[in-house]
Amino acid sequence: MSTGTPYPLKFHPIFKDRVWGGAMLKRLYGKLTPAGVPIGESWEISDRPGDGSVIANGVHAGRDLRWLMENYGKELLGDRAVPGGRFPLLIKLLDAREKLSLQVHPPASKASLLGGEPKTELWYVAHADPGAELFVGLRLGVTREEFERRVGEATVADCFHRVPVQAGDAMFLPSGRVHAIGGGLVIFEIQQNSDTTYRVFDWNRVGLDGKPRTLHVRESLECINWTDFEPDLVPQSFSGSSELQRRVLVNDPLFEIEELRLGLNAACKAPNGSAQVLGVVSGAIQIRFAAMTVVIEAGEFCLLPAAIKEAIILAEEPAIVLKAALP
Repeated sequence: MSTGTPYPLKFHPIFKDRVWGGAMLKRLYGKLTPAGVPIGESWEISDRPGDGSVIANGVHAGRDLRWLMENYGKELLGDRAVPGGRFPLLIKLLDAREKLSLQVHPPASKASLLGGEPKTELWYVAHADPGAELFVGLRLGVTREEFERRVGEATVADCFHRVPVQAGDAMFLPSGRVHAIGGGLVIFEIQQNSDTTYRVFDWNRVGLDGKPRTLHVRESLECINWTDFEPDLVPQSFSGSSELQRRVLVNDPLFEIEELRLGLNAACKAPNGSAQVLGVVSGAIQIRFAAMTVVIEAGEFCLLPAAIKEAIILAEEPAIVLKAALP
């Protein structure tokens, strides 16, 4: 943002190797992932300590999101800006070739007591192998006592609600909801800026270092919502015309997320006033602002600062776009 002038921001991804990862991010989106390494996560927009996303375009290319927050926090976040604060969202792509651990993220009421950070998130399924599923919430009637017993018996997976999924499905995960991603899935994940995960069970496997990964059973039991039974996927309820369809995925005080389905050459305004993140699931779009045009292809994201009052989204081809806004 030259002399305080905002513009649409793209970032370089940060790749994370995971024991459950694979090579689908390169295959689907052309990500330049390292060869022979199971990449499970691509952090697309991050303001985490030691993992600040580096700007890839415009006059501030080479600077990172931490620098932007420190120097242009008001332009980025508007009235939500907090001096010294971090960007509120963490945006990821996940490639789960194998099942992730059965886990939970702490709610705000528990996080500080346990030394962690609260974490609420949304999963959007971009690719699903036949038979892919999510583990989300508790099976109806499961009690804490049964859950604890099955943890000891290594059968706790039987306490989880299983949800078959396909591309285009979405699941909201408020903190306290037990969950795991099944194998054969590529997921767009939009979440609070947090990296606290408590593992309940990890399928008796070892990590990339050949050692069993740490479990956090005590912390998990404190954080699980014991009344959260068999949650549903986000309804497939679209509104609009054949040229532009919209679906509300999340309407929460932390963030609001929409799915946009744009036909060829469809255009819509992206009015701002709050920070917005656009992520392209399929197809490609242009973001036009002032004399600038930024192209976003499948698997890429763009951050629109709050100070951008109006930009135009134009579909270069039929496209599916996720739009996350800070209310």
